[in-house]
Amino acid sequence: MNEKEIIKLTDKYILKTYGRSPVALVSGKGAEVRDAGGRKYLDFFSGLAVNNLGQCHPAIVKAVCAQARKLMHTSNLYYTQPQAELAQKLIKLSFPGKVFFCNSGAEANEAAIKLARKYGNPGRNGIITMKESFHGRTVTTITATGQTKYQKGFQPLARGFKYVPFNDINAVKKMAGGKTVAIMVEPIQGEGGVNIAEKKFLKGLRELCDKKKMLLIFDEVQTGIGRTGKMFAFQHYGADAVPDMVTLAKALGGGLPIGAMIVRNKHAGVLKPGMHASTFGGNPVVCAASCAVLDTIKSEGLLAKALSNGKYFLQKLNELKKKHAVISEVRGMGMMIGVELKREGKEIAAACLKKGLLTNCTAEKVIRFLPPLIVTKKQIDKAVSIFESVLKNAHSS
Repeated sequence: MNEKEIIKLTDKYILKTYGRSPVALVSGKGAEVRDAGGRKYLDFFSGLAVNNLGQCHPAIVKAVCAQARKLMHTSNLYYTQPQAELAQKLIKLSFPGKVFFCNSGAEANEAAIKLARKYGNPGRNGIITMKESFHGRTVTTITATGQTKYQKGFQPLARGFKYVPFNDINAVKKMAGGKTVAIMVEPIQGEGGVNIAEKKFLKGLRELCDKKKMLLIFDEVQTGIGRTGKMFAFQHYGADAVPDMVTLAKALGGGLPIGAMIVRNKHAGVLKPGMHASTFGGNPVVCAASCAVLDTIKSEGLLAKALSNGKYFLQKLNELKKKHAVISEVRGMGMMIGVELKREGKEIAAACLKKGLLTNCTAEKVIRFLPPLIVTKKQIDKAVSIFESVLKNAHSS
C-alpha cells in the first residue's frame, strides 16, 4: 500500500483517539525511519521514548526471533526463564526487591497504586501527586495525573488523590495528612514539559515518607532504562532519594509492550496471590527482548554515551537560544531534552516533520527531543540544523 492508502484505511477502521501526523512509517534502522513513499526521517522522538536502542537493533531482533521459535506465551500460572532472568537483571540494576510485570506504564502505575492502597488499608488511602504530572490513561491514572485536560469528560474520577506544585516540599508537607499513604512523582515530568526534580525536593520526599511511614513511588515510565544517562533517573539523586517503588515501561521492551513495577523487599509481601494480575505480563518473547535491551545498554556503553551526547546536545541547543529570542529555556538530562518557546510549538514540530525530523510539542510550548541512546553527534548536528532552519522560517513568517 502507498501512504494515502494506509492513511485512508486507518481513518476508516481505527478509532480516532490520536492526532496523527500525515505520515505512514514502514521501516527503520537505528535513529532513522522511512515512510511509505521512501522518504527518510531522523527520529528524535523514539516512539515516545520507547526505542532507546533505535529501530530494529540486531540484539533485540535476534532475541525476539530466538524466543518466538521456542515459546510464545504461557499464563503466569507457570514459570518461564526469560521472565525470571529479566526480574533478576532489574533488581541488580535498581535495589533489593521484587518485580511485577504488566504491559504498559499505566498498568505499572495501577499496580503501584493498588499496592499502596493495600499497604494503608483500611485507614489510609490518600495519594499525593504533582501538578503537571502524567501517569497514564486509565480512569485511576488520569486521576493521579495532575492535569485537568486529561480528566475532562471522564467523571466521576477515582477518589483519594490530591495535587501539589512540583518541587514544592512545603506544599507536600501541608497536604500530607493522617490518611495519606503514598506520594507519586516523576523525577522528570515528560508530558508536563520536561520539568526536572530538584535534588532537595526528592530528598525531602524521602525524609517525609520515612517519617510518616508513607510509600514513595517514582514513575520512571519515560525516564527509565537509560533515557537520562543512568539506568534509572533516581540514581542521579543519591542514596537518600531511593523510592519504595519504581514503575517502568516504554524503553524496557526495546519496541515491544511491557511494563514493570519494582518494589522494595520490605513491602514486597503486601500483595498476595490473587490480589493483582496481568494475562500478558512478563510474556516470554517480550522479556527476552527486554533482557537484550539491558545487556546491550551495558555492552555498548550507552549510559555514558547518553550523558556525553546529552551534554553536547544541550550545548548546541543553548547556542541556538542565544541566537533566537523565541527560545525561553533549554533543559534536560541525558537524552531527554525540552526546548521551551515563547509561543505555541505545535507548528514548529510540524515544520520539523516536513523537513525530516521527528520530535513533538508537549505542554503547548515545549519542543521535546527524545533521541535514541545510540544517536551520533553527527545526527545531533543535523537535528539542530533542521530545528534552527525551522525557527528561522517561523521568525521570518
